[in-house]
Amino acid sequence: MAASGLDAVIIVQNADLFYFTGTVQNGNLYLPAQGQPIFMVRKDAGRARMESGLKEVVPFGSMKDIPGILSRYGYPEPGRIGLELDVLPVNFFERYRKVYPNAKYLDATPIIRKVRMIKSHYEIHLMKDAADQMDRVHRRACEVIREGMSDIELAAELEYTARMSGHQGMIRMRGFNSDIFFGHVFSGSDSSVPSYSDTPLGGLGLNTSFGQGAGLKTIERNEVIMVDLVGCADGYLVDQTRNFVIGELSDRLRIAYYDMLKVQKLMMKIALPGASWSSIYDECLALAVEMGYADSFMGAKGSQVSFIGHGLGVEIDEYPFIARGFEDVFLEAGMAFAFEPKVVFPGEGSIGIENTFYLSNEGLKQLTFSSEELFALPV
Repeated sequence: MAASGLDAVIIVQNADLFYFTGTVQNGNLYLPAQGQPIFMVRKDAGRARMESGLKEVVPFGSMKDIPGILSRYGYPEPGRIGLELDVLPVNFFERYRKVYPNAKYLDATPIIRKVRMIKSHYEIHLMKDAADQMDRVHRRACEVIREGMSDIELAAELEYTARMSGHQGMIRMRGFNSDIFFGHVFSGSDSSVPSYSDTPLGGLGLNTSFGQGAGLKTIERNEVIMVDLVGCADGYLVDQTRNFVIGELSDRLRIAYYDMLKVQKLMMKIALPGASWSSIYDECLALAVEMGYADSFMGAKGSQVSFIGHGLGVEIDEYPFIARGFEDVFLEAGMAFAFEPKVVFPGEGSIGIENTFYLSNEGLKQLTFSSEELFALPV
């Protein structure tokens, strides 16, 4: 904050509130450049006091109460205030401007995301718990997949397993209109249907109000069944994709899968401290293109995304991004990210791999650990 010239940052978005306070009770977290933070809570202040480790948790009624509360704690009127401008509604922003009309308002999002991108040992342990959860889901998939069941039936079985293993049933994404449920489960040609979401895969979904993910298609022999789900333990996420087939896959899909493992292997070799996020993307993309996937890597032609990996933590789209356009930012110890090389063949299906990794002081470690075998179920 001092380096950014900010007198204070005000945080209201749930994921950031959870990270900095330990609770998502409705309120405003005031972080001064010097001094104790004050968490002003509208609903519910009593619960916030129980759930948060912060010293100062106080009730308040509206934003016009903020100056009086801060004055009681001896804080001067801030001249330069940081807000989460990437997610803050304009109406909220205008209310803050009425509270402090003479202040200058700046975007605190970059510094918030940079703090959150370096994971503590505690956070990594929670992500390991989420990886355990995803392995239980994977083993359940091996048990229940059968010919004739619908994609949505399979998704429901696996979501039930995740919920009974502690999944909160909600995945947070920071991007605007980036809705997501547990993830994607689909088979055959449905896995190659593009959607509005900024993801390599889409799926039809059940209806146009949420046009992605599992639909009513029934699972058939000799087609890919993709399970791309997000595990969650105590608010922390991991991302894992595994593939199944009843019978045998076509040579094209089978070869593509093992080629995506080669892309993952390259990433694991070059993802070292000091490597720029974009350099990893560029090298892995070049390998995929060299192997013949220029028109199918990370989406069908015309719907391809410009990333192969994304940070994870409380949200699914945290820093770092293994993506185009990040030449001046570099991997550091403590970062955690999912890496998901995938190919899409329209009308036939999609296939690939996804795992969650973190960069420790000893090098890159893999958190998700379910078997990467292309799992063939008997006919």
